[in-house]
Amino acid sequence: MLNANFLKQNAIWLVFIAEIIIFAIASDGTFITGRNIINISRQVSYYGIAAIGMTFVILIADIDLSIGSIITLVNVVCAWLMVAAGVNMWVAVAISLIMATGIGLINAVMVAAVGIPALIATFASQTVFEGVAYLISGGRPIAGFDSDFGIFGRWSAFDFLPICAILMIVCFALGSFILNKTYFGRYFYAIGGNEEAAELSGIRVNRVKYLIYAFSGFFAGLAGIVLLSRANSAQSTVGKGLEFDVITCVVLGGVSVYGGVGSMSGVIAGVLIIGSLTNGMILMDVSEYTQMVVKGLVLAVAVGIDCMSKKRRKR
Repeated sequence: MLNANFLKQNAIWLVFIAEIIIFAIASDGTFITGRNIINISRQVSYYGIAAIGMTFVILIADIDLSIGSIITLVNVVCAWLMVAAGVNMWVAVAISLIMATGIGLINAVMVAAVGIPALIATFASQTVFEGVAYLISGGRPIAGFDSDFGIFGRWSAFDFLPICAILMIVCFALGSFILNKTYFGRYFYAIGGNEEAAELSGIRVNRVKYLIYAFSGFFAGLAGIVLLSRANSAQSTVGKGLEFDVITCVVLGGVSVYGGVGSMSGVIAGVLIIGSLTNGMILMDVSEYTQMVVKGLVLAVAVGIDCMSKKRRKR
């Protein structure tokens, strides 16, 4: 018989299972076909990858609103390099990822060195780099890539397993390793739990923040490459609002907005729940605006549960 402790520890996965059952019944089995499951794995791959960097940021009780604009800018810059400048595909990808990591470091400078609150610093970055993406593209789509670029988002291994899903799994494994097997992963939890105490214990908090925001930029950039490969066309608005889905996945996965609490396995569940929710609502022909309402409610509930959990821990 299931006990209360088991339910508490595995609640997020039980919610995921319940969601699958509901959508399977509502869609007359269409939701659980092999083709749709593969489709979901492709859909969640890019914001699953971006969620890894966001997890690190939220663990230290910060926020990164620039993720969507980084994804957009990487789309536009990588596409422009390949199409307009004739740069080799792999070189264009490398330049784009370095640029994304650099944007993360710019955010870190504003937050750690200057002292601007993360919400304002990353919102400013979001606005600036959305504008830069538009200026580069002129608001027009950029297409005409080499067919090999499909390896990041459209190709499959063994004719059924999307390579972008494999890439997401590898990234989650790397994120889990960083959190659980490295000393600076433990620093993330320490800083989120009590930044002042972490500083007094000898942790160089600002240096750790540089690392975290660099990770956030890198993973957002990699997500941008996957999304560009899937769409096969760069758009100057493609990443707009994606930070909302990414934050929802992370918070729903049990990472506390107050910092210091959370795990990568919970984030994986959060990604799968949001991905399945989006896919299921599309299959049921739910309007885009209704989907926005549902996702907003999910985020509000997840944060509400986090707030109540914090109150219980204080008691």
